Amino acid sequence: MTQWVYTFGDGSAEGRAEMRNLLGGKGANLAEMSSLGLPVPPGFTITTELCTEYYKNNRTYPADLAAQKQAAIAFIEKIIGAKFGDPANPLLVSVRSGARASMPGMMDTVLNLGLNDETVEGLATLSDNPRFAYDSYRRFIQMYSDVVLEVDHYHFEELLELAKEDKGVQLDTDLDGDDLKKLVGQFKAKVEEELGRPFPQDVHEQLDGAIGAVFNSWMNDRAITYRKMYDIPESWGTAVNVQAMVFGNMGADCATGVAFTRDPSTGEHSFYGEYLVNAQGEDVVAGIRTPQQITIVGKEKQNSDLPAMEEVMPEVYQQLVDIYQKLEKHYRDMQDIEFTVQNNKLWMLQTRNGKRTAAAALKIAVDMVAEGLITKEEALQRIEPESLDQLLHPTLDPKSEKKVIAKGLPASPGAASGQVVFSSDEAEEMAKHGQDVILVRIETSPEDIHGMHAAKGILTARGGMTSHAAVVARGMGRCCVSGAGGIQIDYKAECFTAGGKTYRKGEVITLNGSTGEVMEGRISTIQPKLSGDFGQLMQWADAVRSLRVRTNAETRLDAKTAREFGAEGIGLCRTEHMFFDPTRITAMREMIVAEDKEGREKAIIKLLPFQREDFTGIFEIMDGLPVTIRLLDPPLHEFLPHTEEDMLAVAKGANISVEKVKARASALHEQNPMLGHRGCRLGITYPELYAMQARAIFEAAVAVQQSGKKVLPEIMIPLVMFKEELVRLKQLVIEQAEAVFAETGMTVEYLVGTMIELPRAALRAGEIAEEAEFFSFGTNDLTQTTLGISRDDAGAFLTHYQDLGIIEKDPFATLDQDGVGELVEIAVERGRKTRSDLKLGICGEHGGNPASIHFCHQVGLDYVSCSPYRVPIARLTAAQAALKNKAALKAAA
Repeated sequence: MTQWVYTFGDGSAEGRAEMRNLLGGKGANLAEMSSLGLPVPPGFTITTELCTEYYKNNRTYPADLAAQKQAAIAFIEKIIGAKFGDPANPLLVSVRSGARASMPGMMDTVLNLGLNDETVEGLATLSDNPRFAYDSYRRFIQMYSDVVLEVDHYHFEELLELAKEDKGVQLDTDLDGDDLKKLVGQFKAKVEEELGRPFPQDVHEQLDGAIGAVFNSWMNDRAITYRKMYDIPESWGTAVNVQAMVFGNMGADCATGVAFTRDPSTGEHSFYGEYLVNAQGEDVVAGIRTPQQITIVGKEKQNSDLPAMEEVMPEVYQQLVDIYQKLEKHYRDMQDIEFTVQNNKLWMLQTRNGKRTAAAALKIAVDMVAEGLITKEEALQRIEPESLDQLLHPTLDPKSEKKVIAKGLPASPGAASGQVVFSSDEAEEMAKHGQDVILVRIETSPEDIHGMHAAKGILTARGGMTSHAAVVARGMGRCCVSGAGGIQIDYKAECFTAGGKTYRKGEVITLNGSTGEVMEGRISTIQPKLSGDFGQLMQWADAVRSLRVRTNAETRLDAKTAREFGAEGIGLCRTEHMFFDPTRITAMREMIVAEDKEGREKAIIKLLPFQREDFTGIFEIMDGLPVTIRLLDPPLHEFLPHTEEDMLAVAKGANISVEKVKARASALHEQNPMLGHRGCRLGITYPELYAMQARAIFEAAVAVQQSGKKVLPEIMIPLVMFKEELVRLKQLVIEQAEAVFAETGMTVEYLVGTMIELPRAALRAGEIAEEAEFFSFGTNDLTQTTLGISRDDAGAFLTHYQDLGIIEKDPFATLDQDGVGELVEIAVERGRKTRSDLKLGICGEHGGNPASIHFCHQVGLDYVSCSPYRVPIARLTAAQAALKNKAALKAAA
């Protein structure tokens, strides 16, 4: 019999932390905390395997689940001393999701389950607190109806607001037991009105409904969106955790809270969190009430008048401190913990490795190495490479003038400017059209996940540092200011008011997520610098990795930026980009429309100084690091003019008629230019073009070397399919090199190689390596030619393929290791069999993709090349790949 249910509580557990794949992160950690002897309400976890079975069998359960579930309920009843559904002494439970990867707010939760018209009276008698009992019941009806019965929550919120208006109060806590009892009756009536049937009174029916709702929420829109964003496989499924309720809403000696063992925004080693007196957990994360700080230090930082938990509940606070220190030491990582205080007794509801900003992740990892908690190798593996992107973009220039219109909490650091929008759908739509937007909401909910992802920044009027907006924004690396109480938002009018001024949809504002400031207009920015913890981690990464990291660059600025980020050379310098400059494009067009070789050479002579100047600047910046220069690749028609004015300029420069220019453009038109007259085919038909580029490279290299700097040019012939193409063009390059060396009396070291971007080139790599001194895998074109897909048109259907599970990832973003990857492996093996010292690299967009970098390490490439801002990401990933390989070898030994 398969064990579907694992119990925990009373100092023991059937599970443990290592079982997160089976029990989910929450279930595994609840089991671990129980085994550590921490105060955890007893409960049970239904495994992720059951979720898989549930979907495999058309959303039905295995026959043996019911008995295991009943036995687990009896286990809880025995520890708590209450019975599920007993009118006099009722056991109440919570039902929560718990996937193996943390997905905050993406799936469903039900609290206070087990209440009905009879058990609520028993709870009122037992607690001697009718207000608490009916507050719990109204919360349960609202949550269960929303999550399980699919009755919109706004119905209940409206009734609650009317009840407060009738009594003339503002807070939920100002309603007494009679008010709440009346509200419960209204809630039940609303459910029956909406569904045509009464709210369920059978507690076992309630439990089954809640468990099914959690499993169903694995496939809700927001969970699917979140999984796509964070590459969480659908096949993992979620677990369900059923746990005895403890109550933070019984009175002034009760509370609920969320805390982090270190600051999740900065990484500072200080206990950090928020709590609410007389509340339940969703009140804190939903931002419905303004939370209080746990520590006095936190209270002072927030300039809050509300008392800290350290002041109000000093004994419970000290217990919490002892537990958080124990948990961080045990897990050896920053923890995100949830707790409830019931009648001055502390209960732990969850611990997990806390989500954090990239800056915080770096600081925590480096600090923990210094504290002896983890090793340098573990620190490297703790950082998600993609998260470094948060630190590699501009921040607000402190010298810029700014007009602060509101201030909130610094929920997620960074800076962003954009047009104000008030709905997530609109944010997503505008972002698709390349517009920068700031999503402005009273508070966010999980339904806003797509808009938050599309926006450059998020601003909320309500909510604390642990609200939904704050937690999700930090995980995404989005700038966020939460709890900006000074702004009034009017969704209907699509505007907000701050400081007496109204700001409408489309107006530009700027957020500073590091200070909580909201500013009018767009503020200038400054570039980031790698230093401190970032620099330390990169040093550790460089000491571990064997895969070198180069950059794709063809301008001085790109080359300089990449060097500052630690690039070890240029892996792809696209010479065609240089020709589009307005000062050069006319000469390039004159060359294309020339009717004979003499005409082409006349135009090409004009281009030579420009090319030489470009290469000189790049060689100077790279100062002895290898520079791989790809000779002209795109089809010539891409350079031709489209306007009458431009055609006249070309005609005049080439001394021909406009009609001939138009005729030439027509003659160069191709049905499929991606597979047409491009790459080395241009060099074969117009050798004078490649000869000019080679001469410019060598003249620049000699000039830079004469100035005392080192140079190492690597000349790359693109789109080779036959060895003979490379033989001819390599000879052309050698001839130009020898001519320049003879003229100047100086020589430079150089290599001649090719791009492997056609399946035939990969298959014939052995013979191509007889001529090529290096291979660079152009995986953009290799993916197109292997899959027969144009990357410019693939967006129309690839997403649908992913949704259907035909492919897991976009093959232009993450290398298709089974197909394209096999061709790479074949080329590596055959190329090095011919030439053992063959230098191998990759220069497509995959060079900056972590999964693809792991593959490059595995197949034995020498380097990857990526855009300048992805260089640190590639450096860290290369280190992680080396450590993974080291661990695999150790395990195999």
